[in-house]
Amino acid sequence: MAYKIFIDGKEGTTGLKIYERFQNRDDIEILTISDEKRKDTNERKKLINQSDYTFLCLPDVAAIESVSLCENDHTKIIDASTAHRTNPEWAYGLPELSKKHRDKIANSKRVAVAGCYATGFIAMCYPLLQGGIIPQYYPITCTGVSGYSGAGKKAIELYEGENKTAEMFSPRMYALEQKHKHVKEMKEISGLSYNPMFLPIIDDYHNGMLVSIPLPIRTLSKKISTIQIWEYMSNYYKNEKFVQVTPFLGEGIIEKDQLFANTINGTNLMQIFVCGNDEHALIIARLDNLGKGASGAAVQCMNIMMGIDEATGLE
Repeated sequence: MAYKIFIDGKEGTTGLKIYERFQNRDDIEILTISDEKRKDTNERKKLINQSDYTFLCLPDVAAIESVSLCENDHTKIIDASTAHRTNPEWAYGLPELSKKHRDKIANSKRVAVAGCYATGFIAMCYPLLQGGIIPQYYPITCTGVSGYSGAGKKAIELYEGENKTAEMFSPRMYALEQKHKHVKEMKEISGLSYNPMFLPIIDDYHNGMLVSIPLPIRTLSKKISTIQIWEYMSNYYKNEKFVQVTPFLGEGIIEKDQLFANTINGTNLMQIFVCGNDEHALIIARLDNLGKGASGAAVQCMNIMMGIDEATGLE
């Protein structure tokens, strides 16, 4: 029997990518909505309640409305918006963090997919706190660079359209007032006492992302070297399929002491690099903001909820 799937917001970037990942699956039946009815509340309500799984690829307000339209105990909802990511009644969709996180996804009817920047940040920060390498109150800073697809459909149209300005060919810092929508989940899911200082950057390429956290060794909670941080992170994720800690970068042996943001595009993979020297450690996560940072993660969570191999349709 095929599972009935409805993608509410299929026309958006994430919705389209989720749909693409279902094309070769015979265990999935997609419930479709006509273009003229995709904003019809009654039609959406009908399809949500007919589905086994509904994906929400919508702005926050619309996602909250869609949840309210579900009137049964059967439909499971996977929300790609920011609306429910810090709601304790929802499972947080980053299963690699711990057995507790994976089990909650498996047993939940409501899952909030992690944000793209937040995925990289939390995958680095959460283990650091769990291992006592940094305390909860650590004044952590983070820089992230993403392709313009991470800014949504309107940004894609601007960057690829005829009205693209000269400035848009260069990197663009934003959220300078420290109010980026991912900061709340970065703090709460990681277990930090204070918001991290976060500097996101959009650049003139389509997709792919690097998220970095600097760690001056002298500021850490216990005496530990950069290579010991790498050993700890390698062990933490040693059994994970989609999170891979790469060989140690202390000697600059990988990619000649440089990293490109789009190397693993099209995959559900996240790579974690530990770089630096005796004085400074630099931890970097690389992922596809449209893959592990959005659609791939959503499908992975659905697979876990179904009780099947979580890599189904993602390799």
